[in-house]
Amino acid sequence: MTDVPGSDRARRRPAPAAKPSRVRMSATQRREQLISIARQIFAERGFDATSIEEIAARAKVSKPVVYEHFGGKEGLYAVVVDREVRALLDRITTALTAGNPRELLEQAALTLLTYIEEETSGFRVLVRESPLMSATGNFSSVMNDVAHQVEHILAGEFSIRGYDPKLAELYSQALVGMVALTGRWWLEVRKPRKETVAAHLVNLAWNGLSHLESKPGPIPRG
Repeated sequence: MTDVPGSDRARRRPAPAAKPSRVRMSATQRREQLISIARQIFAERGFDATSIEEIAARAKVSKPVVYEHFGGKEGLYAVVVDREVRALLDRITTALTAGNPRELLEQAALTLLTYIEEETSGFRVLVRESPLMSATGNFSSVMNDVAHQVEHILAGEFSIRGYDPKLAELYSQALVGMVALTGRWWLEVRKPRKETVAAHLVNLAWNGLSHLESKPGPIPRG
């Protein structure tokens, strides 16, 4: 039976549900969304196994949108890596600004481990190999920058203790390399606690520096 307009039955009929309005992102918001999604996928799969199709699908946009913002996968990857390089270097540089040499070493080691803990995806992006690493910078480039900062700290300490300040470069590379490799190991195992790992790194490094021979030579054979 057809409802008569104005009847009780017609008035009781629920109105059609309104379709939810889709909020359109600004260009800046869309760019940040794509960077965040790409960062996660690059961390999971690496550069070669990541596709623009997957990035676009997760962002619920078409591929041309990604190309419009970054020009392609290489451009997007470069932005992601550059951000991580700057973020990690800024953290470690801040950690190396105040304190005695032993405190600085512990602060730097703990800062790296904290970054790994809080920004795991970003760290995985940095340590993964890719054809573009030489152009964009990577974990090694960050550690080289850190080593130069540590070199200045050690040079002053060596002068005070009567060691050759020219050797500060060698020792800074050795110390930073030790911390970096330990960080990559801790990325997978996550134990012991980061504070404990940092303390042991300082124990090994500091006690080694405290008992340096002024002119070490090869161990005699026979």
